[in-house]
Amino acid sequence: MKNKKIFILGLLLLLSGVVFGCEKENNASNNSNDNNKTSVSNQNTTKEVVKKVKIVDVNSKSRPFAIMINNLGTARPLQSGLQDAYIIYEMIVEGGLTRYMALFLDQNTERIGSIRSSRHYYLDYALENDAIYVHHGQSPQASSDFGKLGITRIVVDESKTGWRDKSLKQQGYATEHTLFTSIEKLNKGLSGKRTERNNNLLLNYSIEDLDLTKYDNNKVANKVSIKYSNSVTSSYEYDEANKVYNRFVNGKAHKDYVTGKQYTFKNIITYKVKNFNISGDDKGRQDINNIGSGSGYYISEGIAVPITWEKKSRASQTIYKYANGDKLIVNDGNTFIQIQPTGQELTIE
Repeated sequence: MKNKKIFILGLLLLLSGVVFGCEKENNASNNSNDNNKTSVSNQNTTKEVVKKVKIVDVNSKSRPFAIMINNLGTARPLQSGLQDAYIIYEMIVEGGLTRYMALFLDQNTERIGSIRSSRHYYLDYALENDAIYVHHGQSPQASSDFGKLGITRIVVDESKTGWRDKSLKQQGYATEHTLFTSIEKLNKGLSGKRTERNNNLLLNYSIEDLDLTKYDNNKVANKVSIKYSNSVTSSYEYDEANKVYNRFVNGKAHKDYVTGKQYTFKNIITYKVKNFNISGDDKGRQDINNIGSGSGYYISEGIAVPITWEKKSRASQTIYKYANGDKLIVNDGNTFIQIQPTGQELTIE
């Protein structure tokens, strides 16, 4: 009888161990499932927050608009919409003045301008971006080049593709400063024109902030001054809190007419080319030696680093490289390309 009790007790203990073991196994399985769900959830979250370049859609094949912008001193306070441009070029024109060409890609900007006439060497930079060129009026040299170079263009008028802001004339502004356009208006001028871009974007963008201090001969760039002539000096001051450059022209804050806000830029590319008067031109119009190669600076987030540039033909893209030969990569943001006359002062400090 005693042995029978011992046998029953042992059997009960054995069954308890099996049950207990099964419960442990089930609990471990449930924990494992919970962990898998968390892991899957984390993976899904990671996929949802994949970082992308913000300044442009790098997968877009749209052709940008390359718009000629008036930069006469009297018209500069009227400049509108430039903050939406992903690239802006500034080059010398006659009389020691400059003109901008602003590139807009997949934007819906409602007021851009004021619109200005074409100069032939700006066509080279419209071509390198495979852009649709936008202007009102042109020099004789540009008029000759439109057909030779196969320029796709929109001439802004006062109804279909643009408008005159009559209120400005009432404020005393000359009529030549009052012509504006919008992306919506420009789209109305696209009929029959190729709208898909045939080449890559001009610049390569980095999603993460670049460490420019790793490049040789880098230097602090909290202030940048780029003189074009006795009439025009473009300058920048670094805003460390926002990691952008505030832009100035002739020492005054460069502001948007509509928003009243000062223009800011993430990147500055600056280099020099020779300019000269066109022989026999009645207005003293300029030409530039922009086909070739040279050196300059890429400036971003308070640091300037030496770069090289090379442009092999009028239609080819300018190739920018760091001094070590690596292709230039720029920070994610808008870029001002300052093509400065040789012999003029560049200050970086």
